[in-house]
Amino acid sequence: MTYSYLSHLDCARCGRRYDADVVNNLCTCGSPLLARYDLDAVPTGPSDISGRQPSLWRYHEVLPVRDPSNAVSLGEGMTPLLPLGALGRDMGVPGLLMKDDGLIPSGSFKARGAAVGVSRAAELGVTGIAMPSNGNAGAAWALYGARAGIRTVVAMPVDAPSITGAECVVSGGSLYLVRGHIGDAGRMVADLIARSSGKLMDASTLKEPYRIEGKKTMMYEIAEQLGWRCPDVIVYPTGGGVGLIGIHKALREMLALGWLSGPMPRLVAVQSSGCAPVVRAFAAGAREAEAWTDPVTIAFGLTVPKPLGDFLILDALYDTGGTAVAVDDEETLAEQARCARLEGAFVCPEGAAAFRAVRSLRADGWISAADSVVVLNTGAGIKYPSTVSVDAPVFSPGDELPGL
Repeated sequence: MTYSYLSHLDCARCGRRYDADVVNNLCTCGSPLLARYDLDAVPTGPSDISGRQPSLWRYHEVLPVRDPSNAVSLGEGMTPLLPLGALGRDMGVPGLLMKDDGLIPSGSFKARGAAVGVSRAAELGVTGIAMPSNGNAGAAWALYGARAGIRTVVAMPVDAPSITGAECVVSGGSLYLVRGHIGDAGRMVADLIARSSGKLMDASTLKEPYRIEGKKTMMYEIAEQLGWRCPDVIVYPTGGGVGLIGIHKALREMLALGWLSGPMPRLVAVQSSGCAPVVRAFAAGAREAEAWTDPVTIAFGLTVPKPLGDFLILDALYDTGGTAVAVDDEETLAEQARCARLEGAFVCPEGAAAFRAVRSLRADGWISAADSVVVLNTGAGIKYPSTVSVDAPVFSPGDELPGL
């Protein structure tokens, strides 16, 4: 049986076709390449998938790794799709669901992209990768790189969550901290790769074609977990936006495969008011975003001044009748605390921003009380200890604790 029906790569902007079985980065026009599959030849249906291992590799026909022995895995995927009744009632959205990728290896959804991206890189003979990261992606690629025996070099802003840097270091990756934002780190990584004489592959966001393939499995899982149907709305915290692009790509693939029918869910891109290039572009009806000046937000993963795939993010929003929302840091932190108190779910700041966006969209009527709404929580809240101030009284042995 054919394990992967990968056919070729093509440019997301100009459509130029590329051989998928050699290492590729961007198109000659400077745009991302997307993996394409011979979907007409895929014999698999939803009933064939149900008995497979509970990981993202259950969708291997539409993933790019050709030999199953090359699939590098730490058990990623098939994270819970949880009903949030108390928080939903508080918002006026009874059909609120959370896709909780805080439970995935490395503590964030970035493990999806790392699992598939590292696996395909190793299959193509890559021995070293380099990338800029706001934290979680670098951590995930370093961990999966260690499992695959691939050297990993990560440059991240000095203010990135310290736990993500620790994940890089403990797994043997080379970590460099940069005084600046991810764009500054990206320029330094590009220079390093240019000087590496081919020893390092560029694994930056959308500069290799396979991270998105891991991220798209979020949508495959949501559809399967809902009985092969779509929710009305999917809300996604958007920095580089690979997950949102992947969700849209997965929807189009499942429609072509016949695994789904009916309207697509409305996609919502959520950003911070301190860095909202996609929100600004969407409000203007633009096809691309302009770079955001001086980006600052507590939701560190949203600090991307100009996503390389901005036109793909905006296409996904326009195609599905979606929207884009900016959330203040104060609102994000308040929603994070509210979610923990009402549901016992300590979500990451990026996920909290997405929940806050649902609250705003319900208040203005864009989301109705009858809508089923899936929010992507992209990481574990415990990876961001600085977002919560622990102000508790201290006692000594023998002291009497206050009564309830």
